[in-house]
Amino acid sequence: MSRIGKLPITLPQGVEVLVNQDNLVTVKGPKGTLTAQVDTDISIAVEDGVLTVTRPTEQKRHKALHGLYRSIINNMIIGVSTGYKMSLELVGVGFKATTVGQNLELALGYSHNIYVGLPPEISANAVTEKGKAPVIHLEGIDKQLIGQVAAKIRSLRKVEPYKGKGIRFVGEVVRRKAGKTASK
Repeated sequence: MSRIGKLPITLPQGVEVLVNQDNLVTVKGPKGTLTAQVDTDISIAVEDGVLTVTRPTEQKRHKALHGLYRSIINNMIIGVSTGYKMSLELVGVGFKATTVGQNLELALGYSHNIYVGLPPEISANAVTEKGKAPVIHLEGIDKQLIGQVAAKIRSLRKVEPYKGKGIRFVGEVVRRKAGKTASK
């Protein structure tokens, strides 16, 4: 049995899970509602505040889907109950970030500013403290969507290994290279 797939999920207070006949899972909580389509071979049962995901056979395909859908449902439950947060740090001279509604304006050392439109499910907040690098905080209930938006923002100016300039996740360790003067 799958180590992840066989683990039961305990539903937190205020979270409700509904499973349709077509295996459409809807999770409602205090922060919002998320839905996901689950493969029809995988069965989902909710009993006494505990959700279990089971597979019909030991086929390789069913084993792969078992843990996958258990993780997806667990991430949905965590998202609607507590939410997800991700922070990006802009390291570089003159790098700036500002938010205006659902738009993020970035000055990343190019000849022009870059404007990023954010989905309505995600809220962004740019914080600039004196003496520290600007930080962009992303919040939302969909873990996949927050990760995708953060990766898109990070791809606008990836961290280079010589000076360490670029956009990185807060707490990310960047391996630095010595450069050509170190060989002498």
